[in-house]
Amino acid sequence: MVRGYEFIEVTGDDVKLERAKAFINEGLSAGHFQAQIARTFAFEEVVEAYRYLEANSQFGKIVLTLD
Repeated sequence: MVRGYEFIEVTGDDVKLERAKAFINEGLSAGHFQAQIARTFAFEEVVEAYRYLEANSQFGKIVLTLD
């Protein structure tokens, strides 16, 4: 069975929050979780990056790079 959780349901309960943190840390350490990067922008393209974000067409994170 798969069950979703509301953010406040987990963060509002100290025990659930600690379990969630442990679950995430274990998943990251084991390589089960990987960040999904939708697109990378140079810092100078911050306006374009924001427009891309506001278009809500991405799946994943938007990354700004500093050179």
